[in-house]
Amino acid sequence: MSALQNPKAPANLRAVDSLTVALGSRSYPIHIGPGLLRDPALYPSDAKQILIVSNEVVAPLYLQTVRAALGDRDVQTIILPDGERVKTLATFATILDRLVDARFHRDCCLLALGGGVVGDVTGYAAASFQRGVDFVQIPTTLLAQVDSSVGGKTAVNHPRAKNMIGAFHQPIAVLADTDALKSLPPRELAAGLAEVIKYGVIVDPDFFAWLERAMPKLRALDPDALAHAIRRSCEIKAGIVAEDEREQGKRALLNLGHTFGHALESLGNYERWLHGEAVALGIVLAARTSAAIGWIGAADCERLEALLESAGLPIAAEGVDPDRVLERMQLDKKADRRGLKLILIERLGRAVVVPAPERAVLKAVLAAASG
Repeated sequence: MSALQNPKAPANLRAVDSLTVALGSRSYPIHIGPGLLRDPALYPSDAKQILIVSNEVVAPLYLQTVRAALGDRDVQTIILPDGERVKTLATFATILDRLVDARFHRDCCLLALGGGVVGDVTGYAAASFQRGVDFVQIPTTLLAQVDSSVGGKTAVNHPRAKNMIGAFHQPIAVLADTDALKSLPPRELAAGLAEVIKYGVIVDPDFFAWLERAMPKLRALDPDALAHAIRRSCEIKAGIVAEDEREQGKRALLNLGHTFGHALESLGNYERWLHGEAVALGIVLAARTSAAIGWIGAADCERLEALLESAGLPIAAEGVDPDRVLERMQLDKKADRRGLKLILIERLGRAVVVPAPERAVLKAVLAAASG
């Protein structure tokens, strides 16, 4: 068992909040709070070979802090370019090449220092190297702290479909250092808020209402508001993952907006929208589809769009071709021989997984949103 499955208590007990993703022998902690990157007690004590994977934006800010906390180890680093376009099999191979060339053993550990792209590709490499080695998620964006670092989904993109190639491989810990959010550009912060809002929509109407009140504080990086938003988001995701680790049922709810959003991302060559922006657009499209079939009411639809706008997120996908979006949606991982599935909204705080409505309904929703 890894040392981090029975982790030492964080050094600053008053500032650090911890919760557990309950998966039996593979359970792991999520630590949330300021200054975590500097705390040696939170890193795996039994791994002497460590590969840190980061990117050219994050590494200059935090790499030396992490290296100092690791002490006297065999530490290798890989610095990737920034952006979704490096989330490829070529990058995956680069990480594996380094592990092999440096003669890393099965008891090594990979550290994913960065946002969702770094976490996903590093996790997939950890899942594959010697059929699975330990890795730690060190998310430095809000989106990664509340979503992609938790739950063990690892992947790279196919040119025509996002996250099509990957594996379920749980980290041994998540270190969500809230100090890292101070360096986020406003657009990246907003992208993370899309995933936070998602949790309120799918299961927690009280959290949704709190977000409506707290959004100005969140955008201003109020530490108490951020800590609550991250904690509640991680609680919801951890509970769902513990119940349905491999997405056979309830976990699919976490993909609200993602089927639309992933199609938009791929059509935009992973450059036009950040992932969280595409998810926000997808949530709008899911809500409007839900309204079109008589579920969520117009008032709640407007309330949801107003919250997304107040977070600094887009709610209209100007200029997209509805037919091309629908074509890309057919490549979604939730599609099977019976057809495409969508997560739709019965009311704020309750979402369900259902077969997609008729193409004409979806095309009309997309046409209205594309201007």
